[in-house]
Amino acid sequence: MSQNGVPDFAELLRSARNTAVHLEMRDVYSVGDEVETYERFLRTGEADLDPGSPQWQGWTPLVREAVARGVIMRRARIVSEPVTDYIRYEHALTPVNVAIGEQVRWLARCHASDVALPGNDFWLIDDRLVLFHHFTGEGDWAGHAFSEDPAAVKLCASAFEAVWERATDHEKFTV
Repeated sequence: MSQNGVPDFAELLRSARNTAVHLEMRDVYSVGDEVETYERFLRTGEADLDPGSPQWQGWTPLVREAVARGVIMRRARIVSEPVTDYIRYEHALTPVNVAIGEQVRWLARCHASDVALPGNDFWLIDDRLVLFHHFTGEGDWAGHAFSEDPAAVKLCASAFEAVWERATDHEKFTV
């Protein structure tokens, strides 16, 4: 258990029995562990697509373990168009997410105007608990909040499904 009673993400994902869904709504993330690979992408256009590389060490095993247990993992991203350089970077990396078992879809922000969305990105585990991600204005990590409140869970489930229904599969979405 991490600080403030919020389980760490690995613990949450390991608790999933059926589903783990993630909604991302920012056009820029500036999290410290991506700085080097993002800067390389900006310079060269190259993305690390090796699921076994050090960049993916913390993620690949977690997803593969969850998917092997039968957990359906879906990720939806709401993005502004034209997309930012960061979204181009994220899009370039997404084949790894797909290869290890995640389903990924993209939705242009203009198609989300009538969807009731929570104020923060989140993970929803088994339609029972939510982990909200907080970011600074520049896109760096600013903490997390965990909720099992039925109203929060319902909002997040509804928002995710509305976005998912409208979104385009990664393979068909171009940036």
